[in-house]
Amino acid sequence: MNTANSPLNATTGGIAYTVCTIAYLLLSLIILGILQTTASASGDAYLYVTYLIAPVALIGGCALTMFSRGQKVNNAVSFACKPRYYAAAMLMIFGLVFCVSKINYGALELLKLIGYTPRDESSYLPSLEGGLIVPAILAIALLPAAAEEFFFRGLLLSNLRGSVGDVRAVLISGFCFSLFHASPEQTVYQFICGCAFALVVVRSGSILPVFAMHFLNNAFVIISSAYGLEFSSTVNLILTISGGVAFAASTLFLILQKSPLKKCQKGEVSKFFICASAGIAALAIMWVVAFIGA
Repeated sequence: MNTANSPLNATTGGIAYTVCTIAYLLLSLIILGILQTTASASGDAYLYVTYLIAPVALIGGCALTMFSRGQKVNNAVSFACKPRYYAAAMLMIFGLVFCVSKINYGALELLKLIGYTPRDESSYLPSLEGGLIVPAILAIALLPAAAEEFFFRGLLLSNLRGSVGDVRAVLISGFCFSLFHASPEQTVYQFICGCAFALVVVRSGSILPVFAMHFLNNAFVIISSAYGLEFSSTVNLILTISGGVAFAASTLFLILQKSPLKKCQKGEVSKFFICASAGIAALAIMWVVAFIGA
């Protein structure tokens, strides 16, 4: 094991991505395999299990990587930030939800043209009737947001910033976040979300604003499904335009902050992708499997 408080670097980031990915795939194979052999591969309980596997794998993978690489939690994540960054984060998530998310519709139509058959949207969520919306929000919105932010905008982004610089760290973490979900029709939107979340962390120095953003994004999907939220064409147009303005304004605000951006060190990007290659390859296969509907 390395000495405590080892420097943040791309190698550790790449190792963490591979470790977390392998942990996620192994847990999925074992747990879902057991459920399938016991004829439990359907129903709400099964859906809840599928949503809980990733958070458990991410936290376990983070712990293993940080222990083996000699890194501490306070090196990977920080929490304090100025209130203006929460305001920027709220504007940004409003823009992502009501404007940028519409990219999914275009992406879905394009994928259909090349043979993609989308999964029935109702199959993604358990029953949300009555009080069942509460466990759904906890398991699908809160826990995944906490685990994914700790890893993607905490451990992974911190190690990337330590050697590849801020701009490349934002783009690479966005790519890794999008690929991890292996959802063809949401790939572009999740990449944008991943980059947007990373930009907020780079400028604010805290993962709390992006945890709130991530939770609100997930919770909105659940609440919309539970209560059948639908807007008129006029309201939709207003939300889309105002969302676009909010996203553009918040992004511009963050980009124009005066604090200098970290620069890339030579050869560090390739070190990350070498160390992350096994995880990236496995997730790419999962993306293809999702695309062909196997």
